[in-house]
Amino acid sequence: MPEDSSEPAGLRCMKCKEIKLSTEFSRNRTTKTGFHTYCKPCHARQRRESLARNYGGSSRHYHLMQKYGIGADEVDELIRQQGDLCAVCRQREAKQVDHDHTTGAVRGILCLFCNAAMGAFHDDPDLIRKAIAYVETHREP
Repeated sequence: MPEDSSEPAGLRCMKCKEIKLSTEFSRNRTTKTGFHTYCKPCHARQRRESLARNYGGSSRHYHLMQKYGIGADEVDELIRQQGDLCAVCRQREAKQVDHDHTTGAVRGILCLFCNAAMGAFHDDPDLIRKAIAYVETHREP
């Protein structure tokens, strides 16, 4: 298959200054060339350095801060306070951050199953009560 002549054969990375094939660069529609100015390895290295500088090197901490406004240490402390168990069932390991979808406030740390159930019921207490009544009605004696 012939190469698209509109793509440059080689690009210079602004970080390492090496000329590399365009396949070594991620796409970026906002630039004149259509590619990022840093090659993929330099871009990855820069991201790791930025995470280390701003978030202690943890992508987990970064994502928790972005999504929930709390860091990895705070989540670990909540898990510890809950005795490492899910805040709902108290049977399985707590791993999932549970938050109020309206306010964004973190409520606790749940197991995967309880977190999925809360999501399936859209955090609606009336719906959860109806589900409880349904299960209790159909429980064998």
